This record gives sequence, C-alpha cells and structure tokens, in this order.
Amino acid sequence: METPRRLERERVLELLYEAEIKNIPLDELLRDLPTEPESFVRELVLGVSAEAGVLDEEIKKRALNWDIARIAVLDRLILRIGIWELRHHPETPIAVVISEAVELAKHFSTEDSGKFINGILGTMQKDR
Repeated sequence: METPRRLERERVLELLYEAEIKNIPLDELLRDLPTEPESFVRELVLGVSAEAGVLDEEIKKRALNWDIARIAVLDRLILRIGIWELRHHPETPIAVVISEAVELAKHFSTEDSGKFINGILGTMQKDR
C-alpha cells in the first residue's frame, strides 16, 4: 500500500526529473503546474534544487570510485531527495528515508539502483 508521503516523494522525483530533462528552473516548472503541489512536495523540490551542489558533494564523498556524472540521473535525484530529507527532517526516522529512497529506485530505476542508493544513504546513517 502506498502512503500519501510515498506518493509525495514520487511526485518530487517526477518534478525534479522533468526540470532536469527540460533544463528549466524548478520555480518556473512549479509556477506552470495546473494545481499547487502539496506543501511537502514544494518544500522538497525547492530545497533539493537550492542545495543541489551541496547534496552532490555529499554523494561524491560516499560514492567511491564513481564520478557523479556517471550516476544515472534518476539515481542522482533520488539520492539528493534522500540526503536533503535526512538533513532537514530529522524527525523522520533514517530507516524510513532510506527505505523510501530504495523503493523509488526499484520503481523508477533498477534493482541494482536500489542497492547502490541503500549503500550511499546507509553511509550517511553511520556518519550521523
């Protein structure tokens, strides 16, 4: 069963991916939506967009022997979402954030992506 929060995370990924593929600013994409996204969706989309460089540095520190440009777009976006949520929503259990990110990867990317994302986010858990 999909929870409302899982559906919101899926929506965040969809919006981030659309902006990435179309190469348009996220605030422009959000402005042009037919309906206002939920507050959690808006917060994550704008937060991940604003901190993309910092989030990518976090990924680089943990993705040993991987150039960030070689990480699939969807996987990189899922990692950004997970890392941002870990940093800005400490009330959400770490295991939930990791599990949700892995499920996004399994649904939108590949089974191997889920393992990769679990590994990267798992090291963040250890670092905390």
